[in-house]
Amino acid sequence: MCGRGKGGKSRAKAKTRLARAGLQFPVGRVHRLLRKGNYAERYLAAVVLELSGNAARDNKNT
Repeated sequence: MCGRGKGGKSRAKAKTRLARAGLQFPVGRVHRLLRKGNYAERYLAAVVLELSGNAARDNKNT
């Protein structure tokens, strides 16, 4: 018999920033767009971020 040992502990499933923030849009994508210099996308990302902050405040999630 070859001893394979006991099964190792599996890592917990990674929780996305979307799920952690309790939002409905991709937080990572908005963060990337805000970092880049494409100003049309950057403006849209800032608007989405502002709207999500307002919605979170209304839902008492902040």
